[in-house]
Amino acid sequence: MTMQSSITAARISGPSPQPEGTMVFEFRFSTEDPTFAGHFPTRPLLPGVYQIEMARAAAQWAMASSLTVREISRAKFLRPILPEEVVRLDLKLSEADGTIRARANFSVSGKRAGEMLLELTRRPPR
Repeated sequence: MTMQSSITAARISGPSPQPEGTMVFEFRFSTEDPTFAGHFPTRPLLPGVYQIEMARAAAQWAMASSLTVREISRAKFLRPILPEEVVRLDLKLSEADGTIRARANFSVSGKRAGEMLLELTRRPPR
């Protein structure tokens, strides 16, 4: 299973547009997800790179366009995300001069779990 297929399988809902312009997504990673086998065997938790990829994938789903990460301006991981927890991703997108800024806030049970600011670009068609 690839990281992208794991994230797609974990997606419960979204994008759900909100009045303030954010979009909400929800994810739940199964205990059986292969990423937990190696990260970490005695205390499984979702790797930080998955949160970055979740934000990129959510932006891609919201914009219906293939996107790539150009820059990670900020990434803070505030608490571990454990198997079977429902992860809420609040995503705010803006675009200027060919750059898409994605502000992502992660939470679990109403408690902040992470935040990041990504700069994305559209992938050229093949």
